[in-house]
Amino acid sequence: MNGRRRRALLAAVHPLLEPGERVEVTAVVNLSSVSVKRTAVFAVASAIASGGAMAVVPTPTPMYLTMTDRRILVHRADPVFAKPVEHTLTLPRTGLVRTEVVERFVNSSFVVSPAEGGAGLKVVFPLLGRKERDLVAAALPVAG
Repeated sequence: MNGRRRRALLAAVHPLLEPGERVEVTAVVNLSSVSVKRTAVFAVASAIASGGAMAVVPTPTPMYLTMTDRRILVHRADPVFAKPVEHTLTLPRTGLVRTEVVERFVNSSFVVSPAEGGAGLKVVFPLLGRKERDLVAAALPVAG
């Protein structure tokens, strides 16, 4: 994450921090993936509708993930101005586990969920976010 994005994110996160809480990792992530089938359908349909002049490809909304020593905070990102728009989710780190990292050609992901079970959250890191992915993955134990 570049310096401008990081400064904007930290400015949005700072009021949410508890006394003594410190930020460990910031990253740009996606919390849902767009399937290859859906992408192909959109591209073909838009190319047909425009007479071949253009093809539209859906992309997930970028999110900012901030991991502190106590919590994981997620903000929706403005894709045009590279700043956080709204705080969408806070998860306490205690009791969270993750799946093994799934490597793909253009991204990698894992699912974060409570240790006692329940719904998980798929976190997708872009190719350039491998360093941040490794830091987050190292902080969360693998589900057994």
